[in-house]
Formats: sequence, structure tokens, C-alpha cells
Amino acid sequence: MRFTSLVIELIRARPRLVVWLVVLLQAALWLFVALVFYRSPPGNLATALAFGREYQVGTDLGPPLAFWLADIAYRAAGNHMIGVYLLAELCGIATLVTLYHLARVVVGTHQAVLAVLLTMTVLAFSAPTLEFGPTVLARPLWALLLLYSWQLIGQRRGNVWFAWSIAAGLLLLTTPAASGLLLLLVIFAVATAGGRRTLRALDPLFALLVIIVLALPYLVWLIRAGALAVPALPQLAELGARGLNTAWLLGGLVLAAAAIPVLSVLNMSWFAAKGEEAPIIYRPPVEPLARNFVYFFALAPALAAVLISGLFGFDRVVGGAGVVLLPSGLVAIVAAGDIIAMRHQRVLRAVWAAAVVAPAAAVAATTLLLPWTGAGEVSTSMPGRAISDFFDDSFVRRTNHPLRAVAGETQLASLIALHSGRPHLLVDAAPTRTPWITPARFGETGGVVVWRASDTAGTPPPEIAERFPGIVPEVPRAFEWLVTGRQPLLRIGWAIVRPKGT
Repeated sequence: MRFTSLVIELIRARPRLVVWLVVLLQAALWLFVALVFYRSPPGNLATALAFGREYQVGTDLGPPLAFWLADIAYRAAGNHMIGVYLLAELCGIATLVTLYHLARVVVGTHQAVLAVLLTMTVLAFSAPTLEFGPTVLARPLWALLLLYSWQLIGQRRGNVWFAWSIAAGLLLLTTPAASGLLLLLVIFAVATAGGRRTLRALDPLFALLVIIVLALPYLVWLIRAGALAVPALPQLAELGARGLNTAWLLGGLVLAAAAIPVLSVLNMSWFAAKGEEAPIIYRPPVEPLARNFVYFFALAPALAAVLISGLFGFDRVVGGAGVVLLPSGLVAIVAAGDIIAMRHQRVLRAVWAAAVVAPAAAVAATTLLLPWTGAGEVSTSMPGRAISDFFDDSFVRRTNHPLRAVAGETQLASLIALHSGRPHLLVDAAPTRTPWITPARFGETGGVVVWRASDTAGTPPPEIAERFPGIVPEVPRAFEWLVTGRQPLLRIGWAIVRPKGT
């Protein structure tokens, strides 16, 4: 007897509806997590916003576009993090919808839905969801470039050259890995007859001109900052450690995509009951050029990123795992064949849902349970708004001036920099990172210096006391975590540097 679930029927009848439903539900899930469990931004997002507030053409964090957009979203939401979280989720939605359009022209409408569903399991484990930044913004731009590139090479649609050039220029303004990704596109185009035919027109020259115009300001900054130098190659004695690092990075990518082989194995005929008639999802045969396109961009970016990252000793994959693994769901569908039988539908549905929900559930469990173990702290449980309000108000009351700058421990200072007044962030340990305010300028405008208090007197750490001689520490301020558990209160030591003339 054949059993066909409602999901399979929807994939057959309303494939686009299924795609929009799953991506919107996933976005809603993460927004719920942010509103309930995040009292401060995840990761380095607060620092990224402090850098984006300055609208520099370039910083040591990389190209500027992601940081500019983050600041615009933050201001548009009334200086609330929900604007940045919404922007991150819009990037996730755009990535998957664009991938659906690419998959649809390669494997057909119905199997394209399966490609999106598999890709969701990979992105859930391989990429930050709410920590908006270059790796998040690069995903939809890379998906657009893949779609436009296939339309140019495989479908000979010359009218998309301008859109392709805009996406390429924006990618260059988003991630340092953009040049490598564009190089892979050129390699594939030169290596295939369809790509060489596409490059013979004049349109690629105009596209190159548009890209140069878009990326020129950042390129000029790179030259002036001396940031175009290639990292030093490892010494012979370091090759063993670098090789181990490469293996770890490759293993991380394989683990991030582990749900795909798990779902594939569970769907094999070995586990099917005798006489079971599984519903099928059919596609037209995939043309050889499309197959080569998918295989190349599923493997080449990931392998190149792992080798480069391992060779130079980076702790993360260049460009982000979410970017290099983006076509992994599509390549699995291409390799599966023209007819895909959907066996054990209830099991497949449960495993897929668990893979997509697991990271959000892990965030909730960590936030609620880790404080009770006393093993560490959850940075997103810091009361970010209360911290920024207290130090901003304290500075205004003491000096009768608005807070213009904040320094000290970067994580804490970045939270204060999110206040509605948006004071400048000074990374006093490395002032060249924040050229918009120097230590001398900080002494003129005044500001707040903060650190983790290690005693009840609020004694500053030696390095901070050396960089800010003469500061008088105030009584440390204690803040409660979202879940305190067995961990102590968050105690922040602080001191005020008064503006000159007060």
C-alpha cells in the first residue's frame, strides 16, 4: 500500500509554497530565539556595529558593506537589535529562495524543493544565523552569482551581465574571499565551451568596468593600508601542525553537511519494507554542462578554502562554511538520479526537522542550563541594554556632557557603544584598529573605561591602568545575567575620563 504524506503532495502540487513556508518558519524560529534568549548580541556583532557606525571604507575586519548595512538596520529599528536580526534572516531567506531558482533550472521544480530542504540542514550547522556580518551577507550574493553565471553560461542570457556585475562588486565589498570565488567562476568559464562562448562578447568588459567602479574605494584603502600582502608561508617545522589544522577544517565541513548522508542512507531501498510502493519525485535528465557546473562549485570552493585556511593557519574556513557549502544540497540531488523515491517519509521528516531545529534548541538549552553547571558564561545573557544605559547615564550625571567614547575591555565597551547616543569605540589595546578616535582624542572628549572587576574595589587590570594613567576606579557595578544559576553576578569595574575643560 502506498502512503503519501501531505508534504510530498505539497511538493508535487505547490513547490514554491513549500519553499517559502520552510524558510519563513526557520526565520521565525530564530527570531523567537533572539527575542527570548538574547539580551545582548551574539559573537562579535556588537563590535561589528561599533565599527559600522563609523562608515569607514575599510577596517581590519574586512570590506565594509556588511558593517554599513548592519548599522543602517540598527538605526532603522530605533537602535534596537531586532533590526539587525531581521536583516540576518532576510539574508537567509534570500539565499534559499535564490538557490531554489538555480536548482529549478538544473533539476526541475520538484527536486529543487528537495535541494533547498537539504541545504537548510547544512546552513543550520555551518553558518551563524543571527550574527550578521560578512559571512551572512556573502551567502545570498554568492547564490545570486551562481544563478546569474549559469544563466550566462548554460542559458546564454546575455541580458543578466549587468546584474552579475553588481552582485560581483557587492561580494567584493563584503568578504575577502570574493576574489577567490570570482576566480573560480572565471576558471569554469574558460574550461568549458559554453563559458568561452560567453566570454567572447563585449559584455564581460563592461561588467568588469562596473565591478572596478564598485570595488575601487576599498581597493584604494587596501593599498594605502598595506593590506594586500600575502600571509607568510609556513616553515617546514610548522607543516605538521598546519596539516592537522587542514584535516580539522575539512572534518568540520563534513560534519556540517552530515545530515545529507544520514537522510540519504535512511531513504535507501535497503530499509524499505517488501511490497512498499514509495512515492517518487521525477525530473528531466540533467544536461552534462549543468551537472559539471554543480559538481565544480560544490567541490572546488570548499576544497580551495580548506587548503588555503590550513596552509596559512587560519582557525576558520576562508569565506565561511555557509558560503563554500551552499551547493551541497543541490549536488546531492543531482547525484541521486532522475527519479527519487521517498521512503520512510515519517522518519525522513523527523530527522530533517531535528537537524534544522537542533541549533536553535542548543542555544536555548545552553542559555538555560549552562549557568547552573558553573562551567562558563553565556555572552548573550549579558544585560546589554542595562549596561549601556547605566554607564551612559553615569557619565552624563558626572560631567554634564553626553558620552562620546568608550574604551577598555572590547566586549563590554562594544555593548556600551550600542547606546542610543552611539559613543565611539576605542580599542585601546590596538588603537590603529579604531582610527576614528585616538587615545589623545579620547583624553580630550572624555569617556568611560570598563573592565571585568576582580575585586570589590574595582582595581583596573595592569594593562588598562598603564594605558590610562591617573584614572580613579569607581565602585564596581553588578548586573544580573538572564539566568544567574550558580555563576556570580557580572561585575564591571569602571572609571570616568573627564572631558578637557570640566
